[in-house]
Amino acid sequence: MYINLDQLPSPRRDILHYLKQHGSATVADLSSHLQMTGEAVRQHLLQLTQDKFIQRQSDRTPATGAGRPSLYYSLTVDGEHLFPKHYDGLTVELIDTIIEQLGEDSLKQVLSSMTENWVQRWEYQLRALSLTERVSALKGIYMENDSFIEMEQNKEEILLIERNCPFANVAMKRPILCSVTVNALTKLLGLRVIRKETFQNGDGRCVFSILSNQSIDTKSHTFLLEE
Repeated sequence: MYINLDQLPSPRRDILHYLKQHGSATVADLSSHLQMTGEAVRQHLLQLTQDKFIQRQSDRTPATGAGRPSLYYSLTVDGEHLFPKHYDGLTVELIDTIIEQLGEDSLKQVLSSMTENWVQRWEYQLRALSLTERVSALKGIYMENDSFIEMEQNKEEILLIERNCPFANVAMKRPILCSVTVNALTKLLGLRVIRKETFQNGDGRCVFSILSNQSIDTKSHTFLLEE
């Protein structure tokens, strides 16, 4: 489940902002900053810890090594992700730079390597499964238990219908990225795969058509860009 920082209650947002600015803090630090009792702060810290947005660690004064260690709270990686990031812009710039400096063939090689990594990650999970079972398993190709991908089947094709592409912001600007998914599905299933509907065309979803009557040789198959 994705959570936006603005969805959190105000005291928890304030705690996260303080930790982002100061790196770490004790209950006393936060209590003074928020003008709240220590117990109230602890309740919010407990929830933020359970949500895996913050972590705590003890710090004993090195000079003496004595006394009760102080507990400091800081952001986790998940907590860092609540703050604005510009991964999409960086990825688009990286794609453009590869093309400008090395040429489109080099980008194709990079995307081909990405495809092979996806295939290696999934191959062992799909062994001994029927075609329908493999396609059903691949509903999780982007994320585990993805509730936004569904499967439909008719006589000549199986459809994987994706309604929430996690790479949409980049793929809308650089559709070449989508060739990775098409090629990965092709190699994992041994069948021709095409996109019948796309976010780029304004369809509001991507529909991958798996053509059950058009087999391909996975050993000789080479990475292909979408037409």
